[in-house]
Order: sequence, then C-alpha cells, then structure tokens
Amino acid sequence: MRYQADHKDFTRTRILDAASKRFRSEGIASVGVQTLMKDAGLTHGGFYVHFSSKEDLATEAMLTALEGTYARLVDARNSSLGGLEGILREYMGVDHINDPSTACAYSLLAPEMSRRPLKGRRAFAKELQRFIDLVAATLPAALTPEIRVERATAIFGLMMGTVQMARIATDAKSASAILASGIQAALMLASA
Repeated sequence: MRYQADHKDFTRTRILDAASKRFRSEGIASVGVQTLMKDAGLTHGGFYVHFSSKEDLATEAMLTALEGTYARLVDARNSSLGGLEGILREYMGVDHINDPSTACAYSLLAPEMSRRPLKGRRAFAKELQRFIDLVAATLPAALTPEIRVERATAIFGLMMGTVQMARIATDAKSASAILASGIQAALMLASA
C-alpha cells in the first residue's frame, strides 16, 4: 500500500503526542514502547522506523511537551492580564495540577530527567533557559540583565515547586491555597 508523502511525519507526530502525555502521566521509566505505540494506534514493530531508541523518543517527547507549555505561557503573557502575573496564573492554575498528561514536563519530570542519560538532560536543560528568559523579560527593566535572570531562575523554580506541592494536596481547597501562595511569593520576588 502506498502512503501519502506526509504519512511518516503524521505518524511520528502521533507517537510523540502519545508519548508526551503518557510520560507526563506515568513517568518515562514506567512506560514501555509497546504501550506507547498502542496509545498511538500503531504496532510495536513500527517504532524503529521513527526513533532509534526509547531515550531518543523520551527526549523528543519532552521537547514536544515543553513547546506546548511554552506556547501557553507566551499566550498568557500576552493576554489581558498579561506579563508575569499572566504567566504565573497560567502555570500555577488548577488545570495544571489536575491533568498531568497536559501539564508542564518540568514540574512533573525534573527529578526523573536528572537521572536520564546526558543527551536528554542537555536538551531538557537547554529548553529550561527559554522558560527562564520568558520570565526574565517580564521583570522590571530597571534591574540589570543578570539580576533579571537570577530572579527569573528563582521564580521559575518557585513555580515548579509550587505546582509539585499542590499536586500532593489531598483536597482542592488546600491545593488552591498552595497555588495562591506561590503566585503571591513569585510576585513579591519579582518586585523586591
């Protein structure tokens, strides 16, 4: 059977989407290639047509997931609320903790990625700089570029940690309180 010219790209995208959701929901180590291919509606045998290893898939799937998060944060920055507060409310929103399959890979997988092979960690770390730069660009222009990057790094770490803590909460009220505290702390850090 002949496939259209874009069939391979379409199939690869299906695999990446399925993997990025499953990895964020269950972790990279706990999900097998066969499960991922089944999620994508494909057979296990087709995996190596698209990826040389599960590690390559994990790296690309995380970059795909991060691209989606980054785009949402850019939209939030440009929204009516906008700026840093828009980014904070998007990232530290209830939706972010309720559905891990669509949440930020940093808040979900940073501990696991720190134990992955160097190639994947490098890609994860390089992308992290884009997120820090996005936050830094919303900080007061009176700050030196170095100070903006330092604060943005601390703010993004606070964002990740706040979301992780809110996921641990056993009820919605506690989770919302943790998220609200994180937003306030990040805004105070930004204006200090």
